[in-house]
Amino acid sequence: MAKILDKQRYKCAMSAMSTVQAIERAIPILHSGPGCAQKLSNSSGSSGFFSPNIFPCTSINEKDVVFGGEKKLRTTIDNALKVIDADLYVVLTGCTPEIVGDLVEDVVKEFSNAEKPVIFSSTPGFKGNNYKGHEWVVKSIVEQYLKPTDERIEGLVNIWADVPYQDEFWHGNIRELENILKQLGLIPNSIFGYKRGINNINKIPKAQFNLLVSPWVGLENVKLMEKKFGTPYLHYPTLPIGAFETSKFIRTVGEFAGVDKEKIESLIKEKEEYYYYYIERYADLFLETRVMSKKFTIAADAQYALGITKFLVNDLGLTPAKQFIVDDTPIEFREDIKSYFKDLNYNIEADVSFITDGYKIHKEIQEIDYHGYPLIIGSYWEKEVATKTNGHFLNVSWPVNERLVVNGYYVGYDGGLRLIEDIYSVVKTRFN
Repeated sequence: MAKILDKQRYKCAMSAMSTVQAIERAIPILHSGPGCAQKLSNSSGSSGFFSPNIFPCTSINEKDVVFGGEKKLRTTIDNALKVIDADLYVVLTGCTPEIVGDLVEDVVKEFSNAEKPVIFSSTPGFKGNNYKGHEWVVKSIVEQYLKPTDERIEGLVNIWADVPYQDEFWHGNIRELENILKQLGLIPNSIFGYKRGINNINKIPKAQFNLLVSPWVGLENVKLMEKKFGTPYLHYPTLPIGAFETSKFIRTVGEFAGVDKEKIESLIKEKEEYYYYYIERYADLFLETRVMSKKFTIAADAQYALGITKFLVNDLGLTPAKQFIVDDTPIEFREDIKSYFKDLNYNIEADVSFITDGYKIHKEIQEIDYHGYPLIIGSYWEKEVATKTNGHFLNVSWPVNERLVVNGYYVGYDGGLRLIEDIYSVVKTRFN
């Protein structure tokens, strides 16, 4: 029997075109129907040098379904190389050419001697969502473009986090992770965002290690790079938000990188003094409990559900109600992720469910006793249930329709303060 998925929180795998777009001067070439790019480009901040409106697309039709679309793909790639000034061309496939069996890999190999690199990634929606599509694009770069090298740059660290554009804070979060590593004396290397791109991609095999900051997205990629390049990886599953987790993050990364312990502790001391200076200044507001929530629920992908849960418990002392992970996390990662929600201060454990259906999420939220105003953090879809439960609501996960995020971030000490600002800006409306 067919089922309806209500209030979906992710897109199809070909939305990995946003991953390509996040690499400066890289452009996707879409082997798909003419409407896919438009339907998948509804995230804020997707215009620029290359935007979805000008992505080359084969726009396959009924004739191509019958006779194959390989000829059209060949001419589309050829013309894109002639008229579009890019550094990297990534062919992405939609559902139709995958179903009819177009030999996309063979067509792309015909351009192996092109002036600029052309690679491909199989990204039909029936194979997975855009979280997996993101991984497949990175995998294609590693397998089809990069070559092993004996050169190692001491202190160079490749940073991998969550999915660009799906996470609207992606750019700011990556920049702040870079800043933290710089303060440890390391050399951060990321391939997404302003002035990164092909030059940073070329550095990937030369890194001392890969740093993955994500519960599960990207884990297969860093394992692949360890196998191909011999690059070790550090998997830090929690997005570090606020003082407690960021200090833990700095110690973990610093020790893994071989940074002097005194330097690590000196940096943490400086940053925590700065952080708690602001906490003390606003303690009278934080201790005002008449309208602040006692319990919270998060409906977001694994990265934000985990990172914000740890922050709210460990830094603000709130109590978790049920948490909902909405990214269709692969089954093999779920038990590990559940264990992360048990690693909270004060022996607190958070109950977590992996649910993609918004109807079921909202039904469960309405059945929870929050002992006061609920704090509900999630996607725009949660505004509806927050209204029904008279809760405080903050929109942080996709779709983000309640706010504009340009270069904002929640990572680190400053990121924690920004999250506090956002939460209490909502809470303070109760005083008016």
